[in-house]
Amino acid sequence: MAVAEKLKLSCTEYLQGEEAAAVKHEYLDGEVWAMVGASDAHVSIAMNLAFLLKQALKQSPCRAYISDMKVNVAAANAFFYPDVLVSCNPKDRDNRLFKQHPVFIAEVLSPSTEAFDRGAKFAAYRQLDSLQSYWLIDSRTQAIDCFRRTADNAWLLHSHTGPGDKLAIPELNLELDFAEIYADVALDSEQPLTATLG
Repeated sequence: MAVAEKLKLSCTEYLQGEEAAAVKHEYLDGEVWAMVGASDAHVSIAMNLAFLLKQALKQSPCRAYISDMKVNVAAANAFFYPDVLVSCNPKDRDNRLFKQHPVFIAEVLSPSTEAFDRGAKFAAYRQLDSLQSYWLIDSRTQAIDCFRRTADNAWLLHSHTGPGDKLAIPELNLELDFAEIYADVALDSEQPLTATLG
């Protein structure tokens, strides 16, 4: 996400504009930011994770969503587009525009988004009572930070860097393979800085 021209909008104005917008925007307490395209690594990681979750959740009431689905954090007056989210709440199935009760959210980090994803966005997400796990997945190196809500409402961090690691999502009764999240991913640090048009 890159910072574009900031506009102060009401929540209703934001949603009305987003319905017809050609470019997605995130919204935090009246401020709106345009979203920009993601790198190959970013998209590949998000797709791998979403596919693993979709397959694992087939026989459950839970559904995985990718980055075109908004999450509304009412307590923070915010709307975000997480790279991957899972909701098991029937109310979310009935809401076609956004979800309000995710149990799991993952964001794929890039240089332009990392500070926001770790800071203000995570602070907003923590106000979702339903949220139990928040993952930050690096697109430049193989590293995943898994934050898990504890019984006393604190957030415990487990960092993973090993291809043999298993990543637990207890609220979904799942364990995912670290290596499968990075399968066939050319990390951003391995790619040239410029692209050729041809």
